[in-house]
Amino acid sequence: MQAVVKWTDGRQFLAESGTGHSVVMDGAPDHGGRNTGPRPMEMLLMGLGGCTAFDVMEILQKSRQNVIDCRVELSAERADSVPSVFERIHVHFIVTGRDLKEAHVKRAVELSAEKYCSASLMLSRGGVDISHDYTIEDAS
Repeated sequence: MQAVVKWTDGRQFLAESGTGHSVVMDGAPDHGGRNTGPRPMEMLLMGLGGCTAFDVMEILQKSRQNVIDCRVELSAERADSVPSVFERIHVHFIVTGRDLKEAHVKRAVELSAEKYCSASLMLSRGGVDISHDYTIEDAS
């Protein structure tokens, strides 16, 4: 896996993935940015959300669950001192579908957290306290 991050102006950077996708990252105005894109730490948090959502959806679809929507809400607390690392992250899944079995949703969230989500496992091994929960919404 590769990526290139190029400084453009102020505290703005253009990041390009090895697969050719680009995203602008920027800082807050009080740090010299113009607020034209997410902060790098926000990107990390969003990456975690995407990684675990990918796993959960794949697991639920393989178990033939009729999922029509999956939303992941993440909240993080950072250290007050430099480096301002993540100390705690809470991952909340809202899974909507028809006749979803709670045992399948619970297992999918657990498998992602404990076995499959590289981002989650990397952060937790680095000392971040990550918690997970879920809500199931019936669309019947």
